[in-house]
Amino acid sequence: MNSELNRFVETIPAVADAAAGRVTFWVNPKRVSGGEKQITAVTPAMIEDARARLERFAPYIAKVFPETQAAGGLIESELAGIPAIRDFLNEHYSAGVQGSLMLKKDSDLPIAGSIKARGGIYEVLKHAETLAIEAGMLTEQDDYSILAEPRFLEFFGRHTVQVGSTGNLGMSIGIMSAKLGFRVIVHMSADAKQWKKDLLRSRGVEVIEYASDYCAAVEQGRKNSDLDPMSYFVDDENSTDLFMGYSVAGKRLANQLKEQNITVDADHPLFVYLPCGIGGAPGGVAYGLKVEFGDNVHCFFTEPTQACCMLLGMATGLQDGVCVQDFGISGKTEADGLAVGRPSAFVGRVVEPLVSGIATIQDNTLYDLMRGLLDSEKTFIEPSSCAAFAALIQPEVLHKYLEDNGLTDKAANITHIAWATGGRMVPEETREHYLHMGL
Repeated sequence: MNSELNRFVETIPAVADAAAGRVTFWVNPKRVSGGEKQITAVTPAMIEDARARLERFAPYIAKVFPETQAAGGLIESELAGIPAIRDFLNEHYSAGVQGSLMLKKDSDLPIAGSIKARGGIYEVLKHAETLAIEAGMLTEQDDYSILAEPRFLEFFGRHTVQVGSTGNLGMSIGIMSAKLGFRVIVHMSADAKQWKKDLLRSRGVEVIEYASDYCAAVEQGRKNSDLDPMSYFVDDENSTDLFMGYSVAGKRLANQLKEQNITVDADHPLFVYLPCGIGGAPGGVAYGLKVEFGDNVHCFFTEPTQACCMLLGMATGLQDGVCVQDFGISGKTEADGLAVGRPSAFVGRVVEPLVSGIATIQDNTLYDLMRGLLDSEKTFIEPSSCAAFAALIQPEVLHKYLEDNGLTDKAANITHIAWATGGRMVPEETREHYLHMGL
């Protein structure tokens, strides 16, 4: 470790803990009131543009993915109360969670079964729309269900979509692109689970496997795509489109809370916990939530101890200028969706004024929480999703955060939301394997 990085270890306790492989919880000193209004790289108008585009595509989605018909072709998940796991956390981890605890079940999102069904599918749809409009085959006033016609399949078949992924983003990009007719290549890092590669191949997606990590898969995928003028690369490290697809979740969650008569205001704060890999999904969701709720929502990212890239990037201020390996951290974790060594070049800078903090969690604890959720709520989510509980089981830091923000007397009024990021598509035999891990 060089002298500059060693200085961060010596002066920032959370960085020292992270470098030593210990569980930690960093509270962001750069978060400010109204932080979302300071951001210029993205705007609320861009959220509305993304929302309108998804509405235009809804007839097509409903037509080609029948499981979305009940929701009118919108890709959305349930918001469910999980009081039994709150009791489990309080009993087994002395979490002291007051208020209500809910699960945002992006683990069960249709089509791709993970939060990546938001941003990943959105970026593919936007690319398809752009190509079709530029070719004179589509206008925004058309019924987009025409995109299922053979002429569009033939048209998109002349184009390629590529992406680098640890798993879930590749699933959403691969499934959606293949359905539209694109040739699809997913560059998969060594962390990606075999069943995800198998599923993609069964949908006609070309999967290229790498012995190295996520960043290498992305780099090679980008190079390959740049060599082909008919290829489009979904750049998880820098994509504004991915970010905006995720941000639409803010208004949708607001509607769900309203439907369940759950108030969010200064006296009834909302705390949201978002598992983080490279940062696009939690960053986009957090931005959408802050635009919707302002200072009344507190967004926390959560990461594995061995892949805490966003914590290191934001705590040091170096963002994508640093990776976990620079601090002697392996980058290897069973939470494949979060197995990222270097944070997004785009996201950390954008969300710096609005994210409340970042908590880390050990792999074995992920499995314990997965079993606890299954036993107490009869709900399965994949291990990486269970990172959403990381901040809740570090009550000393969370309680100090409440104290520092004048929220101690409102603790019983807080609605806590753990954002489950994947799980529905995990094969039964893999679930069984997970249930015995870490014992």
